[in-house]
Amino acid sequence: MNKISFYSKVCSCLLFILIFQCYTAQEHPSLILTTKGVAEIRANLGRIPLFDETLASTKSQIDAEILNGIEVPIPKDYSGGYTHERHKKNFLMMQKAGLLYQILNEEKYAKYVKEMLFQYEKMYPTLPLHPQTRSYARGKFFWQALNDSNWLVYTAQAYDCIYNYLTVSERKTLESNLFRPLADFISLENPKFYNRIHNHSTWGNVAVGMIGLVMNDKKLVERALYGMKKDGIKEGEKDNDGGLLKKPGQKAGFFANVDEPFSPDGYFTEGPYYQRYAMYPYMVFAEALQNTRPDLKVFEYKNGVLLKSLITLLNLTDTEGKFFPLNDGQKGMSYYSRELVFSVDAAYLFGEKNTGLLSIAEKQSEVTLDNAGFAVAKAIQEGKATSFIKKSVAYSDGIKGDQGGVGILRSKGSTEEITLVMKYAAQGGSHGHYDKLSFSLYEGGNEILQDYGLARFVNIQQKGGGNYLKENKTWAKQTIAHNTIVQNESSNFEADYETGDQFHSDKYLFDANNPNLQIVSAKESNAFPGTEMHRVLALIKEDDFENPFLLDIIKIKSKTSNQYDLPYYYFGQIMSANFKYETPNILSPLGTKNGYEHLWKIGEGSQPEGNAKVSWFNNDRFISLTSAVSKDDQLIFTKIGANDPDFNLRNDPGFMIRKTNAKDTYFVTALEIHGHYNPVTEIGNNTFSNIKKLDIVYQDDQYIGIKIMTVGGDLSIFLFSFQDADKNSTHNVSIDGKIYSWNGAFTLIK
Repeated sequence: MNKISFYSKVCSCLLFILIFQCYTAQEHPSLILTTKGVAEIRANLGRIPLFDETLASTKSQIDAEILNGIEVPIPKDYSGGYTHERHKKNFLMMQKAGLLYQILNEEKYAKYVKEMLFQYEKMYPTLPLHPQTRSYARGKFFWQALNDSNWLVYTAQAYDCIYNYLTVSERKTLESNLFRPLADFISLENPKFYNRIHNHSTWGNVAVGMIGLVMNDKKLVERALYGMKKDGIKEGEKDNDGGLLKKPGQKAGFFANVDEPFSPDGYFTEGPYYQRYAMYPYMVFAEALQNTRPDLKVFEYKNGVLLKSLITLLNLTDTEGKFFPLNDGQKGMSYYSRELVFSVDAAYLFGEKNTGLLSIAEKQSEVTLDNAGFAVAKAIQEGKATSFIKKSVAYSDGIKGDQGGVGILRSKGSTEEITLVMKYAAQGGSHGHYDKLSFSLYEGGNEILQDYGLARFVNIQQKGGGNYLKENKTWAKQTIAHNTIVQNESSNFEADYETGDQFHSDKYLFDANNPNLQIVSAKESNAFPGTEMHRVLALIKEDDFENPFLLDIIKIKSKTSNQYDLPYYYFGQIMSANFKYETPNILSPLGTKNGYEHLWKIGEGSQPEGNAKVSWFNNDRFISLTSAVSKDDQLIFTKIGANDPDFNLRNDPGFMIRKTNAKDTYFVTALEIHGHYNPVTEIGNNTFSNIKKLDIVYQDDQYIGIKIMTVGGDLSIFLFSFQDADKNSTHNVSIDGKIYSWNGAFTLIK
């Protein structure tokens, strides 16, 4: 060997060693805490109230857990069961203890994490698949691989925090016997779970990626970012929810799960409830990547959609911060959840320092014990918080924003904000509902017209192990469970996921420029073959009404004659009805399938005089619904709960308008929120409807005219164009010999 060749080889070896050392020279912690961040936090302890309060609360919690001792039971339960909840608590406690170790530099917290990890390390190699067999992807610690992924996402952060506390030998043992085998189990051994587009897969991707970052394992990180090349999923194979596991040619991995579920507006196609759940893995991995792989520019990916989606999600809440229960959504879930505490903090630090987020953090009354939480608490201490303003807004659905969407109208009422939510989106994945052109209505945090949400008692073991109940499919997902049109007692797309997943409704217009007249309108032409539906929802604010009232117009055009049902689901006690009705001595279900089997028929009548009016009372408020009807229309009172032997469904009331043997027809309804009853003084005010008459005064294929007459004699005419939404177009119609002209798709003439 000549000297040049020898020195060349030596230099190559040295270069390789240098490169290897650079790649492996990773500081710890580096995921959501950094060494620089830890130093700044320690230097400011006792000076930032919100951070200090969170720290004190967390310290008290973890100190109590340390005193109680560590318990790592053999897994056996579903959600809500003891072993499930114990393992869930363990990963949450480990993550918090790891953060406390870094911030307080007290060894007892690192020791607690270490001892618990080695109990898991001892257990894991002996564990079979979880004994409960319901999941399409069973876990080891939990009944589904999803929860195993939850465990690894949080535990990776704990490991990152105590990494330097452990010896090289201890790290090798944990990585060889626990972390790497679990990462492979979640991914390589569960391709149906891991290699798809779904919130489950996002958790799986992030679990593998987070532990890969801590271990500096490039292969695991790549697998997390881009999925597996061979997924082993057969075409057409379904998960437990009836959704396709993966479409042919579909990409996988973290970036694919950012690409496909989010629209350019940041709307998450599964709905806000599942976006809330998925926001944690999205944001925690993005933060970890930003700290360890800034070259990926993850927060800039897809035009910054992750940061944008957090703002969108906050807008999908009522005035109390509760998420609108679109699709499979549990009522009451709000931005006070731990996922949103983390996401709000991260979005503030890594976004554009949106000071409106600080006011949300103030309401949450806690921050995360990391770089982002410290930045938020410090900014609040410095008085930078401003109000987070929710506005009327339309969000698109679909990867390109061309698959319908959701429209939100907000209008100031006499005491609370009136909020209308219209859904004209895509199917929403396997968590989607068959509810085209549905809507719900709120006054403040109270539902006036409700969306049922999901049929599930999350983590309550007595009810199906805390999982989805069969009534979620037989009732909650069915079209009749929503405030929208049902044709021939069937559901949209016959409740077939593959069919529904191909179609979406189309926005016709959204206009909130005039706070006194806001409109959202959309069309649907595929839900019922041969039938086109066009819905118009308007929030109208007039001086002679206490609150903005809702005008609901549905135009139906069909190739055949059908039965059409329009239900409205409310809460409270019926006060009055202006038509005669009969109540049966023996209750019977309204139908036999498609959700009708779960509706008791508790009353039926008709109104030959043109307007059907029903009023009810709830939360000290009066609500009146007035509908333009014909003498042949059936007016039906219903109550949920038929064919429900385990009492899994809520017994909520509803009012239904039914048109039979109709081909082309209209439904026109107005809803008012009014009055108040004081139970102390026992005095009610403004307890009656202000609408005396609601008439269709013009209708053809292009236009509709609605006359609204108040009790005091004031008259308004609402005019709408069904075929031209251009705001610059001019329209003319003749009503009773008078020509009405206006520009744009709609107008309200006093």
